[in-house]
Amino acid sequence: MKSVTGQTVLDALDAIPAGRTLRAAAADLAGVHVVGGAVRDLLVGTSPRELDVVVDGDPADLIARLDELGGADPGLGVVRHARFATSSVDVAGGRIDIARSRRERYARPGALPDVEPAPLADDLLRRDFTVNAIAVSLSDGRLDAAAGALDDLAAGRLRVLHDDSFTDDPTRLLRLARLRSRLGFTVDPHTADLASAAGLGSVSLARIGTELRLALAEPDPVAALAALAELPGLPLDVDRDLIGRAADLLVADGRADLLLLGTATRRRAGTAWLAGLELTAHERDIVLATWDAGPLARAIAAAGGLPSELRAALGRQPVEAVALAGALGPAEAAGRWLGDLRHVSLEIDGGDLIAGGIAPGPELGRRLDRTLARKLDGHLPPGREAELASALLPDPE
Repeated sequence: MKSVTGQTVLDALDAIPAGRTLRAAAADLAGVHVVGGAVRDLLVGTSPRELDVVVDGDPADLIARLDELGGADPGLGVVRHARFATSSVDVAGGRIDIARSRRERYARPGALPDVEPAPLADDLLRRDFTVNAIAVSLSDGRLDAAAGALDDLAAGRLRVLHDDSFTDDPTRLLRLARLRSRLGFTVDPHTADLASAAGLGSVSLARIGTELRLALAEPDPVAALAALAELPGLPLDVDRDLIGRAADLLVADGRADLLLLGTATRRRAGTAWLAGLELTAHERDIVLATWDAGPLARAIAAAGGLPSELRAALGRQPVEAVALAGALGPAEAAGRWLGDLRHVSLEIDGGDLIAGGIAPGPELGRRLDRTLARKLDGHLPPGREAELASALLPDPE
């Protein structure tokens, strides 16, 4: 990495829409700094996902200006997080996270920190790794960094700021793995020793869930999960070949992140662990369905490729579970269901059958299911009239 200055960061900010909005909002405000991962990414030539801003003083004026200047959706407004006195503003081109400069104290290992206002120098020292402890003033381009931060960034090295870092916040172990995977940085030997001696036992499953979601949103989520799988205590098993085969089968309306999470956790995780991650009920149901992909693969094989039998086996299954089942076994049949057969439907409905003399009740559903099976298997001429005639036929003896 070439020699850098604060101006290097300001120039990089001017090249991205959210950066231009931030600079316009902070034009005549003192004590406003872009900081952390955003500075790191701008200095290594990548675009940050969001811009982290620290204000040495009250951030209210900056937040108000950003809300007025750059709100991508006026209905969103400013999101405030009272626990840490932080705020987020969505602007065109990205998100800006704002906090007052502060210091942190941990009441016990793994607890959320207690925070209080403090100078910028203290704010830098509370961070996880030296490469994230760099700040640039938006008013004059002054660059402030923790000791060794710029050297570590130039060397592509991840190093904690103090020996109690993983004890204070064990989720930093997860961030270490995630950043190592994304950035391709090496881990400082002393930091590696500290990480090996640490553990995740004091970390709540909810916080682990947050870090897993961040890993699944990485540019290479498979590599990120593989790095996390090396940590003791996480029930992850990353089979890259299986994940690749399943991903090839997944359709556009599927959730690649949930397919990956389900595939990586199906062998070692339990339902209590999964529940603790605080996924939505819908997300949890999809992951649980992927855990049953083995029996589902056997059901696909038993269907013998007959479309109506595939529907009977797969009709209520999430596409993520079907993709994994196909990766475990009959890929062609699973791909056929996902790509085409699951979209086949009838042109008639229960109202048509009632008009044709069938009494309301469960019989309507049975007749429609039977007719759809005939249509799937190619036993009906095309068109609505053929469907209705089939549905009105009495049940075969």
